Amino acid sequence: MEFEQAKKRVEELVPLLQYYTQKYFDDEQVVSDYEYDMLMKELREIEAKYPELIRADSPTQRVGASIKKGFEKVTHEIPLQSLQDVFSFEEVREFDERMQKIASEYNKKLEYVVETKIDGLSAALEYKNGIFVKGATRGNGLIGEDVTENLKTVKTIPKKLKENIDIIVRGEVFIGKAEFEKLNENRMMEEEEQFANARNAAAGSLRQLDSKITAQRPLDIFIFNVQKLEEPQIEKHSDALNYLEKLGFNVNPVRILCENIDEAIKAIQKIGEDREILSFGIDGAVVKVNDLELREKIGTTFKTPKWAVAYKYPPEKKETKIKDIVCQVGRTGAITPMAILEPVVVAGSKISKTTLHNEDYIKERDIRVGDIAVIQKAGDVIPEVIEVNKQKRTGEEVIFEMPKTCPVCGARTIREEGEAVWRCIGIECPAKLSRGIIHFVSKEAMDINGLGENIIEELMNRNLIHNIADIYKLTFEDIASLKKNGKKFAQNLIDAIEESKSRDLYHVVTALGIRHVGVKLAKSLTKKYKTMEELMNASVESLAEKDDVGLITAQSIYEFFHQDQTIDLINKLKEYGVNMQKLDDEETDDRFEGKTFVLTGSLEKYTRDEASNIIEKFGGKTSSSVSKKTDYVLAGEDAGSKLTKAQSLGVTVISENDFEQMIK
Repeated sequence: MEFEQAKKRVEELVPLLQYYTQKYFDDEQVVSDYEYDMLMKELREIEAKYPELIRADSPTQRVGASIKKGFEKVTHEIPLQSLQDVFSFEEVREFDERMQKIASEYNKKLEYVVETKIDGLSAALEYKNGIFVKGATRGNGLIGEDVTENLKTVKTIPKKLKENIDIIVRGEVFIGKAEFEKLNENRMMEEEEQFANARNAAAGSLRQLDSKITAQRPLDIFIFNVQKLEEPQIEKHSDALNYLEKLGFNVNPVRILCENIDEAIKAIQKIGEDREILSFGIDGAVVKVNDLELREKIGTTFKTPKWAVAYKYPPEKKETKIKDIVCQVGRTGAITPMAILEPVVVAGSKISKTTLHNEDYIKERDIRVGDIAVIQKAGDVIPEVIEVNKQKRTGEEVIFEMPKTCPVCGARTIREEGEAVWRCIGIECPAKLSRGIIHFVSKEAMDINGLGENIIEELMNRNLIHNIADIYKLTFEDIASLKKNGKKFAQNLIDAIEESKSRDLYHVVTALGIRHVGVKLAKSLTKKYKTMEELMNASVESLAEKDDVGLITAQSIYEFFHQDQTIDLINKLKEYGVNMQKLDDEETDDRFEGKTFVLTGSLEKYTRDEASNIIEKFGGKTSSSVSKKTDYVLAGEDAGSKLTKAQSLGVTVISENDFEQMIK
């Protein structure tokens, strides 16, 4: 590559790699590890050929990323450097030649330790007198984030060592394969975005501002290095790892002592072959000089130690047959197609199924049952169907169609305009039952105090409730059996269930969990439709006449009330005495009828919710955005763009004092 071409390519690569690097350290992965590594390798090669093109902001000159807002900064006493990547055994031997030359100068025997390169987030742990006192992420290598409280939630990090010593160690925080799979399955069922890989999951979990969230994630750690230790004196890295284990640390279990580079290469190959049986994900193997004094002689660059390299395994692509495509139903009704595969080992893991995400994903790739699919899994990225081999089609492949009825309960499924997913709208669907009950009893819905998520789960496990209406069949004895000495708890919960029967109609409508219908819209609907029967019989046209009900929402409400499962549930609730009518207000005051308010800035006398409730009480409604249809903007301190837009549109702006005068 000529100089001008190289200069142009550097100008392309640097910002691209900066973007990928920042996303990586923000715990998002927008490109595979392999693609990133190849781009970084290309940049290094250009910079080696043309050193004058090395920029101060080049990713090759930086370690890690910036500190996340909200964390205290920690200056590392010993920098946490990154490793130099290599991608061939030829490069490994070139590394050995450099090491041999230096070892012979100092008359040192050259040994290597080969370890797994764990795919996680690097952290430093500091102990004083054997007590864990501080933990920090790598950050930019010199300054990291103080994540002490989060690290204290990791069960494999000892709070106290077996010896009362001062020591700083370095380890890799990760999530194991089985734990990662379970975590993602739970997120899929909850319809939360799945983690792209175990590294993102571990990093995102460790860098939470709330340690309670971290505690809920299955984090683990392997310690792989002594950063600082005054006593005892240790001469070899392999001995240091054994000593760390003796102190009580969870040390990287795969560490192979090698007497020469041939043994090191065999060790790399062995680790690659054993990837499938490892309980944790790796993205390479690390070759380290064993003699610690020799390491000092070899030295480091600003970014990397010269005495170690990380061999990166190339990504694997394998072909396998799609035996079937089945659908899973999440807890809010979203239907996810899954490819059932002829089992195939990819990047060390046996793959027998993988998500196909949604209908569009399948159609874009023309994926059919019976196709020969190309599966890729770089590192620990979730295996995906990259493409299908259409040349191997026999004509017997079957085009897949998303089910028009729920595979779990048989209710109708819908895909709304602008959405990628199909959903089951059956309110009694077993796949949705747990989430449905939790919502039904919540404060904004039927407000049944004491019926929390754990109690609901226990009632379901004991087959005491099979649908929402079964809440009203529970007996004192059913509830008392859940706890030791549970009589008081049982009576309180029975009273709360009984009290909920007399809630206003809008509570019941909210509790049903109709798509697009929250508390605000439920209140609005029950002002027009005074009974459940009126609402159930409303046409799409009648519903859409309301200003706050669009056509999609109107269709959603209509479809919901014309499902057999909905009719069955409402009949059961009526049978058990749940109120189905709007309760008469003591005094109706609709002074804000037809008026729309937008709240902006900090209010002194009211919270946003309090002000919104007052507006709704007087027949008005609130909106989150300013438009020509806005009647009033209630502006507090530090009002921003909404105030500016209101002024430009000529919308009436009122203060808290004005608002108080309006509600007297």
